[in-house]
Amino acid sequence: MIESLLISLKLAGITTLLLLLLSVPISYILAFKSFRFKVLLEASIMLPVLLPPTVLGFYLILALSPESPLGAIVEKLTGGSLLFSFWGLVLGSMVYSLPFGVLPIRDSFSSVDERYIHTAYVFGYSRLETFFKVVIPNSWNGIITAAALVFARTVGEFGVVLMVGGNIPGETRTLSILIYDEVQTLNYSEAHKASLLLLASSLLSLSAILMFRKRLGYDRSKL
Repeated sequence: MIESLLISLKLAGITTLLLLLLSVPISYILAFKSFRFKVLLEASIMLPVLLPPTVLGFYLILALSPESPLGAIVEKLTGGSLLFSFWGLVLGSMVYSLPFGVLPIRDSFSSVDERYIHTAYVFGYSRLETFFKVVIPNSWNGIITAAALVFARTVGEFGVVLMVGGNIPGETRTLSILIYDEVQTLNYSEAHKASLLLLASSLLSLSAILMFRKRLGYDRSKL
């Protein structure tokens, strides 16, 4: 049980970190750039919210299989497949949680007062300097909210994780899959213990993230 919990937390932590790194530039483009097919890009990012996890998992299996172009490249470079592996779970979780990483950050970027940005330009800041010294400091609430949402969604995800990663002990068996296994075997006592463990760990992790956001807001208010 502890092993499955550690896999779940490791998966959620890595997915959150990588997805934030990906979400920030995507959110910047959506918030500050105008281009053809922008609506199509936004709709594509939001698709995982609407699609059932089984549908998303099925297409991820097709995309990562050795017969696909991506799967063939990965197999050639690594000698293995992303399917039924921990890093396959990471990739699947990133796709599944993409809208929860991008949308809060995009909204935070869009809400930054344009006067701050124009003032930075007046003082000679480049676009990159303005982004890191003006936009990011005024968007921490959205960034931390995105981290909390992605982490919580990844910890509790079942459908995509099961389809892409399978149920390999010590490799891809997360706590949510362990709970499913125990229920299938009518071992409700162990399922109950695993569920409480998942609930407690998720609550503690999210509380720590939200306390950090609150503390950050308090520190900024003193500046």
